[in-house]
Amino acid sequence: MERVIGILTGGGDVPGLNPAMKAVVTLALDRGMKVYGIRRGWAGLLEFDFDDPDSEKYIYELHYNDIRKIDRTGGTFLHTSRTNPQNVKTNVIPEFLKGSPEGVKVKDKEDTWDYTAHVMKVLEHFNIQTLITIGGDDTLSYSVRLHNEGFPVIAIPKTMDNDVFGTDYCIGFSTAITRSIEVITNMRTSLGSHERIGVIELFGRNSGETSLIAAYLSSADRAVIPEVHFNIDTLTDFMVSDRKRNPSNYSLCTISEGAIMEGGDVIETGEMDAYGHRKLGGIGMIVAEAIKKRSNVNIMYQQVGYMMRSGAPDSLDRMVATSFGHLAAQLLARNDTGRMVALHGGKYTTVPVNMVLAGKKCVDVPSFYDIENYRPHIKDFLGVPMFLS
Repeated sequence: MERVIGILTGGGDVPGLNPAMKAVVTLALDRGMKVYGIRRGWAGLLEFDFDDPDSEKYIYELHYNDIRKIDRTGGTFLHTSRTNPQNVKTNVIPEFLKGSPEGVKVKDKEDTWDYTAHVMKVLEHFNIQTLITIGGDDTLSYSVRLHNEGFPVIAIPKTMDNDVFGTDYCIGFSTAITRSIEVITNMRTSLGSHERIGVIELFGRNSGETSLIAAYLSSADRAVIPEVHFNIDTLTDFMVSDRKRNPSNYSLCTISEGAIMEGGDVIETGEMDAYGHRKLGGIGMIVAEAIKKRSNVNIMYQQVGYMMRSGAPDSLDRMVATSFGHLAAQLLARNDTGRMVALHGGKYTTVPVNMVLAGKKCVDVPSFYDIENYRPHIKDFLGVPMFLS
C-alpha cells in the first residue's frame, strides 16, 4: 500500500523553511511515498471545500521538480498563515462551513468554533496518513491536538525567537541574529558620527534570546530582555555613562519587543490572533523618548522588525533546517510518529510532540544575564549549551 504524507508550514516565515521541506520531500519521494503540499498552513485544511474545484490550490501533489530549487530562497514556497482550526471566530469561518455539523462551539469562548472534524475529514479524503508540520509553538500546539486525536504527526520546530519548548534550537534563529548584528554594526557609523544613543528593538515576543545573543555577539553596551523588568532611570544612567566612556561618544542597547518597564505593561496593539496573541512592538520608541527626555542626548531608534526573518538562511540555519528535514524523513520511514525533531546539547534528537506544551522557553537569567547591569553575562562557560539556551 502506497504511503501518503502531507507537509505544511504555519506561523511567521523564517529563513530555512524551504531547505527543511526539500529534505523531507526528497527523501519521502525516494522511498516511493506520495507527498501532498498543503498551502497556507492550517488554513489550507480548514478552507478546503470538497464542492469547489478551486480548492485544489490548497492541497496538491509534490514532485521532484516542485522542490528542486526551493532551498535557494527564503520564506516558504507553500505559504503560511496563523489559522488555528480549533479556535475559529465566527466572522472568519469559511462560507461553506457556516452551520456545518463539523463545527463545534468552543466552551467558554464567545463566537468561537472548533473545526478539527473538518480537518480530519480533509486528511482522510486525500488518504494522508502522516502529517509533517513545521512551525513555532502556536502551529505545533495544533499538531499536538491532532496527535491527541490519534492522527500521526511529526513536528519540526521553527521560530526566529528560538522559544519552542523541548529544543535548544529552532530554524530561523541564527539568521535573525545575523541580520540583527548587521544592523547594529552598520548603525555604529551613524551613531558615532552624530554622537548619539542608539536603541535597537528586536523581535522575540516574550523571550529575550534575540536581544541577549545579538548584544552578546555585537558587543552592544546593554541588552534589555522581557525576563527582567527594567528601570528606565537606571538604563538611562548606563547609556549616558557608556557614551562618555566611548572615544566616539556614542552608546547603544538592544531591547526585545516584549520588554517591560518597571511598573508598566508589555506594549501590545491590535486584536488577538487565533492563538490569543496581540501584536508586540513599540517599547523601543518609548524607551528612546524616555532616555532623550532624561539625558538631553539625541537618540537613534531602529526597529529591525521583519528584516530579521527575511531573505535566504545563513549557513547554520541551512544546516540545521536540512538536518531536521532528514531526521523527520527518517522518523517517517520508521513510522515513528508523535515526535518533534530537536537539538539537545549540540546533538540531533527527538522528543514527544506534546513537549511543546510542557513549558515556556525563555532566557536562563541566573546563568546568562547580569540583572544589575542589564548585560549578557555567562558566569561559567564549561558545559554551557552552544546556543546559550
